[in-house]
Amino acid sequence: MQRRIVISLFLLLLTSTVYAQIITPAKFTSSLKTNDKGEGEIIFDGTIQQGWHVYSTDLGTGGPIEATLHVNKLEGVELLGKLRAEGTEISRFDPLFNATLRFFENSVRFVQKVKFTAQKYNIDVYLEYGACSDKVCAPPEEVAFIQEGTILLKPTEQESTESPEKPEVPELSSSPATADTAAVDTISPSMPVSSFAETALPVESSSSLYILLAGFLGGLLALFTPCVWPIIPMTVSFFLKRSKNRAAAIRDAVIYGLSIIVIYLMLGLLVTAIFGPSFLNALSTNAVFNIFLFLLLVIFALSFFGWFELRLPASWGNRVDTKASQTSGLLSIFLMAFTLALVSFSCTAPIVGFLLVESVTSGNITGPAVGMLGFALALALPFTLFALFPAWLKQAPKSGAWMNTIKVTLGFIELAFALKFFSVADLAYGWHILDREVFLSLWIAIFFLLGLYLIGVLKFQSDEGKAMPVPCIMLGLLSFAFTVYMIPGLWGAPCKAISAFTPPMYTQDFNLNSSHVEARFTNYEEALAAAKREGKPVLIDFTGYGCVNCRKMEAAVWTDPSVAQLLTEDYILVSLYVDDKTPLTQPDTIQENGKERILRTVGDHWSYLQRTKFGANTQPFYIAVDAEGNPLTGSYSYDEDIPAYVRFLQAGLNRSVLIVE
Repeated sequence: MQRRIVISLFLLLLTSTVYAQIITPAKFTSSLKTNDKGEGEIIFDGTIQQGWHVYSTDLGTGGPIEATLHVNKLEGVELLGKLRAEGTEISRFDPLFNATLRFFENSVRFVQKVKFTAQKYNIDVYLEYGACSDKVCAPPEEVAFIQEGTILLKPTEQESTESPEKPEVPELSSSPATADTAAVDTISPSMPVSSFAETALPVESSSSLYILLAGFLGGLLALFTPCVWPIIPMTVSFFLKRSKNRAAAIRDAVIYGLSIIVIYLMLGLLVTAIFGPSFLNALSTNAVFNIFLFLLLVIFALSFFGWFELRLPASWGNRVDTKASQTSGLLSIFLMAFTLALVSFSCTAPIVGFLLVESVTSGNITGPAVGMLGFALALALPFTLFALFPAWLKQAPKSGAWMNTIKVTLGFIELAFALKFFSVADLAYGWHILDREVFLSLWIAIFFLLGLYLIGVLKFQSDEGKAMPVPCIMLGLLSFAFTVYMIPGLWGAPCKAISAFTPPMYTQDFNLNSSHVEARFTNYEEALAAAKREGKPVLIDFTGYGCVNCRKMEAAVWTDPSVAQLLTEDYILVSLYVDDKTPLTQPDTIQENGKERILRTVGDHWSYLQRTKFGANTQPFYIAVDAEGNPLTGSYSYDEDIPAYVRFLQAGLNRSVLIVE
């Protein structure tokens, strides 16, 4: 029985765990198959190139091109239900599309069920689908199915009495129809420019490995808090004393560690199941949601500072502890692990909460589960190791004031990261409360105070009056150095190391940085009008207030003198923010992918422009166009290679000159 439970725990753990040429990411054939019930299926079979994926059906608006069936003509036949996808569907969160996307790799089949209403039929439909790699998206493709014919319908009951013989129903199949892309030598103004993308567009997402490592680091930090570290020697000693032999003690400790992993893993799975990463990330620029996360992290920080403790009702822990004492075997060990999770809540909750917020809002559908797996692995590791090697307990650091120092340090860090969430809401809604110099001032104050704390100048009520150890003093010096590094940012220094977190440079009121580049326009039509007046090409910058890679490009690439000169002297630069929440004067109703959609905000308008005119909807996305809005060259996205960006800009200028001549 015990062996079965051990195996079950292990099984539960394991199971939880730009191209300059025209591209053809997928090839499709279409066919029609019928049955003897007067029904049939229009089938589109696709073979997908390695490294590409084709998106599934019903992804919703605002994302990539979903697979959709469009009808030109249907005579003698009607559609039954919706287009369905068959194959190995992959579901993954993409932060650049800001949604959980479902897609297929290698192969896919799209099926539309139909019903014949007459013997003669005429079908003229086509499948529209979107395909992307991890770096670039191809323009939407179409696969046509056109066929006329006759079909022997199954007789009705009245006809059946008159003619008892059942007619044979042949299976009809069309000749294969392919969706090969034709070669294109010139750029058409109406053609999505992603066909000519020159530079790769990496997906800005947190990989499972990154989230796992972040969770593991969080678990290590939780180990060295006053709520967890003192429990380790007591728990291991309990296992060693209660077991008849050392092998049994090791077994109990391993089960205890696995139980910890299962408990926190279940927490991660529960968060995903209840809320879902797609739901939370859909609110990524929502003011209420971001302010809620800001306040949540501030509360966690204050609890680490010792202002109050986040406690669960004491009766919960007592009840579970009593139950563990009354039971025996593996169930008692699992209940002991659950007791640990309850009694250590005041120390682990801020770390667990921070990990869940980061994993859920920055990139992976399995993020919460993976993050909690890493956290639990680190938390469970010492219980197993100390059971295997009891002598290590004598060499382990004793509980002391150093554990409180770790708690307070984590509080400062959580307080700093809380400002990022408030900044996203502030930018998206244009409040201008947390402009760049205000954000930097707060970070400077936070890390200066952290430095004072680490060298022993600043004290909290929970601290003892002893001198700080050498490692703390060294970390304090690093915090002071980081503070000094940020100070020039108050006068416009780019501070590239933290550019992904700070608000854009244009929000800063006082700026002595002459290399700073700011878009002249934030309106597409106004930029084209200026281009006509001045005889210059336009560089469109599709960006977002919450776009981390956009800020990196602006700080690392746009500040280069050669790039800055091209952008300010040779181009009309326009930045279009796809997450701008400013309401449109008049909402605009549009048709997209066969569905009616209402554009309500300025960001909706620019996002729709990017998708329909340029065949992409990820940021940053740069494209050079002439004064009529026609693309001059390929697009460019996130790549901090300054020479490559200069070549991209120069290519647009050269093309512009050729067109003028």
